[in-house]
Amino acid sequence: MTPEIPRRKRSLKRRALKRAVKRPKVMGWREMVSLPELGLGPLNAKADTGALSAALHAENIAVVSRDGQRLVAFDAYVDDQRAHARRCELPVHGVKRVRSSSGAVEERWTVETDIELSGERWRALLTLTDRADMVTPLLLGRATLRGRFLVHPGRSYLLTHAAAGSP
Repeated sequence: MTPEIPRRKRSLKRRALKRAVKRPKVMGWREMVSLPELGLGPLNAKADTGALSAALHAENIAVVSRDGQRLVAFDAYVDDQRAHARRCELPVHGVKRVRSSSGAVEERWTVETDIELSGERWRALLTLTDRADMVTPLLLGRATLRGRFLVHPGRSYLLTHAAAGSP
């Protein structure tokens, strides 16, 4: 038989547990993000809670086989200035059907890589698509941010500083 814990001690324990639980950081709707595994960044990224997945601007996308493994090869901007691109290769994670804000359905290659924002680094799935007409080369959707960050819709760069010349 377990002894009865006095009510006051129970509430103190509950409060201590709540404090111990990691609270998500509040980020701006735009932040500077790096993709260290690819050697990309800092890139201007838009947090889009209306989108489920993350999307990276990529050009010249091709699937190649090397040592029996399927890889997606693509060109991506090295930094936010969009002056230099780097050829990147990552294992194919899959193909995803994505509906754009205009309603068009597109099939996109998906890859898994590390994302770094404000000292936090985690694995995430990215779809590869042409975002040349968009302001930011990287879009971070709900699945990418869930449990890590809350998005302040009216503020930019709460965790990072905008790069010179960023939109």
